[in-house]
Amino acid sequence: MEENLKILVVENNQVDGLIVSLAQTRTNINIEIDEIKDVNNAFFAIINNYYDCVFLDYHLLNEDGLTLIDKVRASGIKIPLIILIDSENEEIAREWIKLGASEYFIKSILSPETIAQILRSTIRIYNIETQLTLANQQLKESREQIILRDKKIIAHQEQIKQQNFKLLAASSLKSQFLASISHELRTPMNAIIGFSQILLRPNFGQLTNKQLEMVEKILNNGKNLLIKINEILDFSQLESGKLELKPEILDLSKVLSNAVTKISSSAKAKNLSLLVNSLLENPLVFNDPARLEQILLNLLSNAVKFTEFGTICVEIRETFKNQVIITVKDTGIGIAAQDLQKIFVAFHQSDQGISRKYSGTGLGLAIIDSLVWMMGGKIYIESQLGVGSMFQIELPRKINLETDLGNVVLSPYQHHINYLKS
Repeated sequence: MEENLKILVVENNQVDGLIVSLAQTRTNINIEIDEIKDVNNAFFAIINNYYDCVFLDYHLLNEDGLTLIDKVRASGIKIPLIILIDSENEEIAREWIKLGASEYFIKSILSPETIAQILRSTIRIYNIETQLTLANQQLKESREQIILRDKKIIAHQEQIKQQNFKLLAASSLKSQFLASISHELRTPMNAIIGFSQILLRPNFGQLTNKQLEMVEKILNNGKNLLIKINEILDFSQLESGKLELKPEILDLSKVLSNAVTKISSSAKAKNLSLLVNSLLENPLVFNDPARLEQILLNLLSNAVKFTEFGTICVEIRETFKNQVIITVKDTGIGIAAQDLQKIFVAFHQSDQGISRKYSGTGLGLAIIDSLVWMMGGKIYIESQLGVGSMFQIELPRKINLETDLGNVVLSPYQHHINYLKS
């Protein structure tokens, strides 16, 4: 199969041109030759035509070949440039190669065979060099893109870092504000509750039935508001990592009994059956009695709040793993599947409307979640909308304060929720 090449010969010696043209008769290369005698016309031809190779005579009329080499390389045109020289100019030709020429050959030893060999090897090498140059350019561009991308990533990370600092600062200020306002509200609220209790004492004085009813409402609403204030204070302490457990050896059955006693009137007011079952052979545990009662009260209060009729069951038992399990089960409204992942998020409530049916701060379960975590325990949930819910808490019989569970920062995304198999 013949090769087809288009060659430009720039020289002022007809004999050299004839030697080049002989290559197409003595070899299997089909060569199309354009011959030009001066640099300006040669450069114009190179710009406007495609050539596989350029043969350039060292001696041209009025100008030497280096001028054409400079023009071609300056224009960015990629093409092999072969210098034709006399034997005495070989040293100059080597310098020209450094300045941009591809190869040089001595005119006196040119033949059709050597010309064919020159064309093949020079074009092949030049193509390889061109591909290598292109590959290096692409690699350089890729590196520049990577560097630019890395700079953007670093800038974005720095932006996120600054935003996180701002969020942490805002969160810290919020926690400080909540703690401060809670303390400020507790003092007058305790006074309201205390004075209401004094007014209800029989030896205080005679009050009409209407007055007694009003004072009782003040007392009950004051107690409810104090519970909410205490929840906000606990939340701010948990969020800032300042809440500490104060464990002691205690009777878990008594803690449960105290919590049930406090919630029984609310259950009775809604005609709910409150069943208690203690299966502990050894009721003694090492934990914080106030926080355990808080967990039980929150679970029982929620059960009463979200149950319109039926039964609330609370059970405590122990396992062979030296753990105790607290279970609160109700026949209430249940929790939708899409809300299960959100119920422990601070301030979240399934009904988010201002006029929602069930009031509350939305902090109760978030506080339970963090307290159970601090105690080294786990929470398990089973719920079905319209059927009821079951919360099961698994706690070690003896909490380990050496694992630094006493201080934990509450996060709305840090939850340890497990699901009981139906």
